[in-house]
Amino acid sequence: MAALAYALPLLMLASALAVRLSAPRLGPFVARISVGASALVFALAVILFSVQLSAESGRLVGIGLGLFTLYVDWLSTLMALLVSGVSLVVHVFSVRYMQDDPAYTRYFMLLDGIVAVILLMVMAGDLLTLLLAWHLVGVFLYFLLNHDRRRPAATRYAFWTLFMHRFGDLPLLAAVALIYHAFGTLTLPEVFAAMAAAPNTTTLLGLPLAETLGVLILLAAFAKSAQFPLHTWLPYTMDGPTPVSALMHAGIVNSGGFLINRFAPVFVHTEGVLLLAFAVGLITTIMGSLMMLMQSDIKKALGYSTMGQMGYMVMECGLGAFSLAIYHLIAHGVFKATLFLGSGAIIGNARKDPNIPEGEIYQFMVERKVPHPPVSWVIFAGITITVPLLIVFGAHQLVDEGFLHHQGALILLLFGWITGAQTLFFVYKIGGERPFTLLLYVILSFGLVIMTYVLVGHAFDALLYPDPAFREALYAAASVNFTSFLLALLLLIALIAGGWLMVFRSTAERQPLNRRWRGVYLNLYALMSREFYIADLYSRAGETILAASKRLNTLLHWV
Repeated sequence: MAALAYALPLLMLASALAVRLSAPRLGPFVARISVGASALVFALAVILFSVQLSAESGRLVGIGLGLFTLYVDWLSTLMALLVSGVSLVVHVFSVRYMQDDPAYTRYFMLLDGIVAVILLMVMAGDLLTLLLAWHLVGVFLYFLLNHDRRRPAATRYAFWTLFMHRFGDLPLLAAVALIYHAFGTLTLPEVFAAMAAAPNTTTLLGLPLAETLGVLILLAAFAKSAQFPLHTWLPYTMDGPTPVSALMHAGIVNSGGFLINRFAPVFVHTEGVLLLAFAVGLITTIMGSLMMLMQSDIKKALGYSTMGQMGYMVMECGLGAFSLAIYHLIAHGVFKATLFLGSGAIIGNARKDPNIPEGEIYQFMVERKVPHPPVSWVIFAGITITVPLLIVFGAHQLVDEGFLHHQGALILLLFGWITGAQTLFFVYKIGGERPFTLLLYVILSFGLVIMTYVLVGHAFDALLYPDPAFREALYAAASVNFTSFLLALLLLIALIAGGWLMVFRSTAERQPLNRRWRGVYLNLYALMSREFYIADLYSRAGETILAASKRLNTLLHWV
């Protein structure tokens, strides 16, 4: 087991070294070394995950130094399987995609290196190894994003990424220092055991240790997973190679969700900390989804889409659904990597044949022709509101009757209901000759997706956190006062239902929602088109700091 675990990152490091040493002799054929090593690592990850499935618990493996230990459990082996699988696809895709690049050898060397440190990060068994890998991921990413040094935009935004990742290193570094100060150990199982034995331990200034660590870990995860307002590095990194974007969106931005899950034994002893994750994740989800709709560049739109999905993942953690966040992480990683790798072909085909086949969707989306609604908006509003709610509620009741006893589960049900209702509303807006046939297909598809999501999410729950008491403790840590929760939930439902009814009526009557609010809508559109001025604010802050440093340098020159 120990040799198999260490083989994963070491093989990728050996591949990077072999690529560098063999480049003068093999030339572009060095890519075969990299692809072969990636395939071998994926096969070993499958074996390691299969072995861990039959194990009763995780185990710590080391080389006798007390450092550079690896923690082999269900979470680490599952993440290693994801990373190695996406890495293999990216390696194979890069062989031809990057073949005309003058720095072909350097690209594969860096690609092997970043995969190695990601594998080391997800399998780290002590805090120093985790911190080292966490830091090196940002360093390797900087060099990969700045691969084409002839592009000023690539250099600029690669530095933005490096700076934001360094910002995310600081909270994790502080958490490591506080843990060692409190318990005198850096080994993860020992830290978790000490935290469980003394959950009320205090730290500097008398602050509760569990809550302090929880906030620091969340801050580190926010920076790495592009949470608002630390998100600006993610959508602006599209000047890097497309395979790097695929790996980044499938394996690097997901590290925030992994970090939160790795420290789940800390969060069970916190109170109110997970509300921060829920609030930031909710804001990020909304902002990312809105700004995605404003983009004309397909890769930048995918970047903001990833931002929104990462917000949803963090929000799931904030609701206590830690294992569901891991399933979301894996599903989104595979899906988004596929989209990025296929984006170039889509752009190329669009340039060759820009004609779009006309139809009901084309008329609605491009020509803005709204057909006559098939039935009264009252009837369709009732279908839109009730059917998704019945599907989502019934799916969870069939799988786990106790699921609805958690506050976080009700919030997740609400978001599932909103998603289904939006889909049915789109069917109503499009209209068409056979709207009810299309509606039936949409309902069946939505039911299948929800049932799969619930079944797989429940399976992940049993796999990653087999102790039911621990799962209940996670949901309890994410709970709030029942009265406050009920009032907030009712207010949110009322706002959503009111908005839907207004939109349905406006669609049926062919009139704007409210002409008096037209100026407000235009201002909101302008605000979103400038991405809420967050990037401009950071640029102005950077210019101010540089100007101040120049003045200080001039002053010190004369001192």
